[in-house]
Amino acid sequence: MKLKELLVLLMIGTISFSCKEVKKSEGEIDSTAEIEENMSTPVETSERKVDAIKIIPIEHATAVIEWEDAVIYVDPTGGAAAFEGQKNPTLILITDIHGDHLSTETLDALDTSNATLIVPQAVADELPKKYSKQLEIMENGTSKKLAGITIEAIPMYNLRKEALNFHTKGRGNGYVLTIDKQRIYFSGDTEDIPEMRSLKNIDKAFVCMNLPYTMTVESAASAVLDFKPKQVYPYHYRGKPDVSDVAKFKQLVDAGNQGIEVVQLDWYPNAEY
Repeated sequence: MKLKELLVLLMIGTISFSCKEVKKSEGEIDSTAEIEENMSTPVETSERKVDAIKIIPIEHATAVIEWEDAVIYVDPTGGAAAFEGQKNPTLILITDIHGDHLSTETLDALDTSNATLIVPQAVADELPKKYSKQLEIMENGTSKKLAGITIEAIPMYNLRKEALNFHTKGRGNGYVLTIDKQRIYFSGDTEDIPEMRSLKNIDKAFVCMNLPYTMTVESAASAVLDFKPKQVYPYHYRGKPDVSDVAKFKQLVDAGNQGIEVVQLDWYPNAEY
């Protein structure tokens, strides 16, 4: 009898120990599931941050870019009324001395007290002295980093003989902004120059096209097909007297490379075109 009782006790102990191991294993499974669930929780990625870049067309060559705490005005013109409802700028980019790019009246009307002005020397020479402490003067081919944004000054000039005096080489700047790994190009007033055609890794390209001052739709499309931005935004397309055919521009780009997205924004909110 004692041997039987001993065997029974051993069996009960083994069963009890096995149950504990099962429960422990179940606990480990629950813990693993919890870890996997936490790992599947979405995290912030650079792509999401890129999507947070906001681009607001104002008119013609004038735009506002918002990203995190940065508010960038590009060629601000149109007076205070054009920027009603917009945040005050922290950075202002001016490409050239012409009135559709440089407007001291607009700068005077805006609150630019916390803004740095990125300008070529020709623009600096036109600005009142009160802005001198806010200026960062950039020559073609130079770069600066401000508030986490890298700014490259790109040449902009005319090639056609009849247009050479409109924009001389070295006077104005186009700009490439690198914002959270996304490269954004503003052409300023230019033709399809080699420096544009040789651009690399451009995510968004704002490309002008208006006669007689800059270039034809065909030239603009040809350049875009050369440097292959992911997206191209036709802008600055009101000429004298004609308005460039941006629908034709899109057709040419689509026919040459459907991988380039043509994005049309409303650059002339007060006009039918």
